[in-house]
Amino acid sequence: MNVDIGNALASVASPGVSKDSLERLDEHVADAHERIEGGMANAEHGYEALNLPRRTDPDEIRSAVEPVADADALLTVGIGGSALGAATITDALADESDTEAIYLDNVDPEWITGHLERLDLENTAINVVSRSGTTAETLANFLVVREAFESAGVDWTERTIVTTGEAGPLRELSDRHDLPSLKVPDGVPGRFSALSAVGLVAAEVCGHDLEALLEGAAAEAETLSGSLFDCPAYAYGATTYALDQRGAGVNAMVPYAESLETYAEWFAQLWAESLGKDDLGQTPARALGVTDQHSQLQLYRAGPRDKLVTFVSPGDLEDREIPETDVEDLSYLGGTGLGELLEAEFEATEASLAAAGRPNVRIELEGVDEYELGGLLYGMEAATVLAGELYGVNTFEQPAVEWAKKATRGLLGGGDFEEADAVAEKTALRIER
Repeated sequence: MNVDIGNALASVASPGVSKDSLERLDEHVADAHERIEGGMANAEHGYEALNLPRRTDPDEIRSAVEPVADADALLTVGIGGSALGAATITDALADESDTEAIYLDNVDPEWITGHLERLDLENTAINVVSRSGTTAETLANFLVVREAFESAGVDWTERTIVTTGEAGPLRELSDRHDLPSLKVPDGVPGRFSALSAVGLVAAEVCGHDLEALLEGAAAEAETLSGSLFDCPAYAYGATTYALDQRGAGVNAMVPYAESLETYAEWFAQLWAESLGKDDLGQTPARALGVTDQHSQLQLYRAGPRDKLVTFVSPGDLEDREIPETDVEDLSYLGGTGLGELLEAEFEATEASLAAAGRPNVRIELEGVDEYELGGLLYGMEAATVLAGELYGVNTFEQPAVEWAKKATRGLLGGGDFEEADAVAEKTALRIER
């Protein structure tokens, strides 16, 4: 993973950050790196995520999924960090797999029912993921899935893998039914767990190369150093922080590969949940090149100067030739390729933002494969940790999310939580027809 921050410089964009400012900020990056290194060395909560490339055991994952390795479809039941990392990997590499990966990360009843009714459950595997084993959405969906398997006469215990913590309802269920199980790693928040069993069970069932994913991540880990000028991940984290301080409070993540659309969702959770503390943090937005050139680009180029656009350039993609045409206005397309057009669209959009003085950063990959994807996931995690250090927030907690969880549980009769009482206190100003 390479990062080009040239179009975020003050000589190009407003808001922008000068080279002198980056030099001064680099002193704080050095201090932050020292704290990050210490956290990794001591396996501290959160920082332990950056140790995953060398601590995750692919053989352990392969052994656990072996009973369902022949599945035609995999239902991953999880939400947030328990699903988005895995979905990023399998969606990015879907063309290389014969197994359909489905993620039940919402509780929309019609959507869930639609999936369960169309799948051949005899050839479907279940991957249920929750550290606590008490996540309401995950457990509700799992109960629904389990009932669907039973109604179809399929033994769900023969088709289920569990990834959870050392204790809790899912661990007890796994022990009672002797289910294949893996452990959510200690000290790793869910949104940072893509490079553990949480994210890699689905990758293994879908036939992807776990070693290459981890090797790509490990190579990115080797770049962590005390200077943003020597480390792509830190360059990104520091530049986004500096731009936010100067007014770019929105960060639009725009991958230029259809296969990376889910990556933008993964990034949005990572960035928002990690950095949105104490009235600080950028708001992540999601877009897809070239699709959103025709919808969102107008705002990014001509709207308020409060946005950074982050492009992900996927490198060489397998091309497809555009046929010749006798339509004069389209003749310039004939004989070129869709890949050439995609690259031209990307470069033109990037240049259009720079011409309008709008900050943008380019993240460069050599392709979309396991190695590059592992590096991208690790690099963005390291960038997030670095940005959290610069903001001075606790990157690894999420108290606002926990508040809503308690309120939901209280509303459903799962305990007495004062957060649930606040729901009844809602101020209403209803306009009715």
